[in-house]
Amino acid sequence: MMLGGGVAVAFADTVRVTIDKLVFAPTEISAKVGDTIEWVNNDAFAHTATVKGGWDVMIPPKATATMVVEKAESVAFFCRFHPNMKGRLTATER
Repeated sequence: MMLGGGVAVAFADTVRVTIDKLVFAPTEISAKVGDTIEWVNNDAFAHTATVKGGWDVMIPPKATATMVVEKAESVAFFCRFHPNMKGRLTATER
C-alpha cells in the first residue's frame, strides 16, 4: 500500500506465544520490527517475558499481554519468577 508522497506502508503481524505448564511455546520466535508479540498465559500464576538489561513484559495468570517489537535483535528471554522458562526472539527489519 502506498500513501501520499510515495511512502510504503508495511503491515505488521501478530506472533502468538502460549505459556502452558511453565513452558513458552514456541521457544524460538521470529518477528519483524513493528510486529506484535502476544503472550497467552494459560497457567494459574503470573509469568514474565524478560530480557536481561532490556524489555520486561508482565503476563498475568489466565490472561494475555502484548508487546511491539521495536528493534532488530536476537535476544534470549526468560520468566523472572520461573528462570527455567526460556526462549529466544529473533527480530529483523521489514
